[in-house]
Amino acid sequence: MFDLRPVGYVIGLLLVALGATMFIPWGVDIIWETGGGGTFAVSAMITILFGGSMALASANSRSPGLNLQQAFLLTVMSWTALPVFASLPFWLGAPNASYTDAFFEAVSGMTTTGSTVFSNLEDLPLGTLLWRGMMQWFGGVGIIVVAMAFLPTLKVGGMQLFRSEGFDTLGKVLPRAGEIAGSISIIYLALTAACLLAYSLVGIGFFDALVLSMTTIATGGFANTDASFAAFSGLPEYVSALFMLLASLPFIRYVQMMRGSAQPLLHDSQVRAFLITAVALILTITFYRMLANGAHGEAAFRESLFNVTSILSGTGYASVDYQLWGPFPVVLFFMLGLVGGCAGSTCCSIKIFRFQLLFISIKQQIKRIHSPHGVFGARYAGRPVGEDVISSVMAFFVMFFLSLGLISVVLSLLGLDFITAVSGAATALANIGPGLGPEIGPAGNFGGLSDAAKWVLSFAMLIGRLELVAVLILFTPGFWRG
Repeated sequence: MFDLRPVGYVIGLLLVALGATMFIPWGVDIIWETGGGGTFAVSAMITILFGGSMALASANSRSPGLNLQQAFLLTVMSWTALPVFASLPFWLGAPNASYTDAFFEAVSGMTTTGSTVFSNLEDLPLGTLLWRGMMQWFGGVGIIVVAMAFLPTLKVGGMQLFRSEGFDTLGKVLPRAGEIAGSISIIYLALTAACLLAYSLVGIGFFDALVLSMTTIATGGFANTDASFAAFSGLPEYVSALFMLLASLPFIRYVQMMRGSAQPLLHDSQVRAFLITAVALILTITFYRMLANGAHGEAAFRESLFNVTSILSGTGYASVDYQLWGPFPVVLFFMLGLVGGCAGSTCCSIKIFRFQLLFISIKQQIKRIHSPHGVFGARYAGRPVGEDVISSVMAFFVMFFLSLGLISVVLSLLGLDFITAVSGAATALANIGPGLGPEIGPAGNFGGLSDAAKWVLSFAMLIGRLELVAVLILFTPGFWRG
């Protein structure tokens, strides 16, 4: 019989920790008397009580390891349970917020998507704005741990390629996850502190700088104003672009640098591919804007640098309404959002390494057509790549685009127009943030969508953040029999 207690124990502890952090925005609201403090206190007590009860009820089954089914279930259920309780402060405290809106906002925060249903953000209590930033910050470090500890072991979407660089052992998944979290948290905190300092030095007020530093390093995209990053044009755009790029690189490389070895970062194939892609796209949009829009050199470069980096990394900030730049940037930005950063970073979407493996596979197949009797082995970063990795990556691509099509169809059946349905499905599944069109584009938000559409998009954000396979496999009876 399948034992749920080890999974319940860990989720219970996570809920207790989540509830404890709610006292931070509670304190902010109390000190600055901005309202909403009672909401966070009630939400914290409910979350701690529920999580503590779950942990105590499951404590007699604690184990140093998890089997395959338990590891998959823990990965999915933790990312489902946390938004349920993280949404409580919004539901109980945000003006006119239904539970659908609250859950959508919490899922968007925890998955670092950055789509929002709230307008007039400037009028929200400081504690609520801080909580939005904290959710994305927790989600950012959480997905790094999942990407390095769980997904390679579970062979999700080609992530097994990084098992030797991660912390490879299924039988000791929880202790190793703790080791990963400890090492990565130091880097994560250091980058956040550096980003906070940099934002402060270029003139952003402390509270805005604090929230922005958390959502930048998490590549989340929540800001404290309806205008997103447009309120901070100029030098802050350069600072933000730098830290979004840093957050898009594999955090395991930073851990290795911290231990005295910079060679892995400098020689990482996906890091080079990501940076080359980013530079090429930034220059392309810059020259396009100068030639087609008549934009000035520095402004064209700065706005292109910021917005390309934001979409490529999946952060989702917008400093301008880039839909006004013309059809070419809009189409390019849509495709750009499906690329993503490096595996093991806070980034979302398909990830650059999968495109590398896709091109390697295509090249290998072309060689086989030219020379049917030849033997051609796939290699990535100088190492041989097994057929299981290639098959896993191909399966991921198929599942991603099938899911994208299916979600788009469902959204269209719910009354959304073509652009809103397709871009909404893409931005949710790839965890980007803004979609396209006047309603959910960079100048709008998701508040006007129907409740049914918000639930569909919430589900899409969850499965996209967990790399599709980790969620969908739970619905296959053969997995539970195995």
